[in-house]
Amino acid sequence: MSIKEKLRDFQSQLEGTSCKLIAVSKTKPVEMIREAYEAGIRRFGENKVQELTDKHVHLADDIEWHMIGHLQRNKVKYIAPFVSLIHAVDSLRLLKEINKQGQKNQRIINCLLQIHIAQEETKFGLSREELEELLKSEDFKGMKNIKVIGLMGMATNTADQDQVRKEFRNLKNIFEDSKVQGDLPNFCMKELSMGMSGDYQIAIEEGSTMIRVGSAIFGARNYQ
Repeated sequence: MSIKEKLRDFQSQLEGTSCKLIAVSKTKPVEMIREAYEAGIRRFGENKVQELTDKHVHLADDIEWHMIGHLQRNKVKYIAPFVSLIHAVDSLRLLKEINKQGQKNQRIINCLLQIHIAQEETKFGLSREELEELLKSEDFKGMKNIKVIGLMGMATNTADQDQVRKEFRNLKNIFEDSKVQGDLPNFCMKELSMGMSGDYQIAIEEGSTMIRVGSAIFGARNYQ
């Protein structure tokens, strides 16, 4: 199947849901992204800052670039002028830096807070308690150049679909509970980013509003 055909297949799976497709183009050449763009895709996800900034320069201005990987504070400044959404914000310190760079670029940067839902220790993210603490902090309430618009999470990399479903359901519960946080101008829980090539169908069933799909569209990744 061509990229165009695969994308058509995904769009038909998403019909009738409130879920959006983020085409994860990491390690893929600009030509492949153009092919997806010509098939109507406008949201692309990258997990490395250098790759994201390089591709941004060579592609159309109406692309929404999503930073989906772990983000180091010293690299925020490179994507702050143009990034549409930062998915994996996992600390107050990182949020402060994004706010600072948003201020410098005179824009409000949309963010998702990453929640640790997997059994694997290697995955990043806040616990439910850390999330509540962050949202209640005076530091957060004072930030004017970020907007937290939802949560993001990664399920355990396992063949056990019940485990994956349980983790996504847990994240959806945290998402719903967080909505009652109160009326802050920099906070609006509307997006839930969960589900990748291997588990996106379960994620959609459990209420995801954004799936991050790469290899199922572009083929296996080349990490050379």
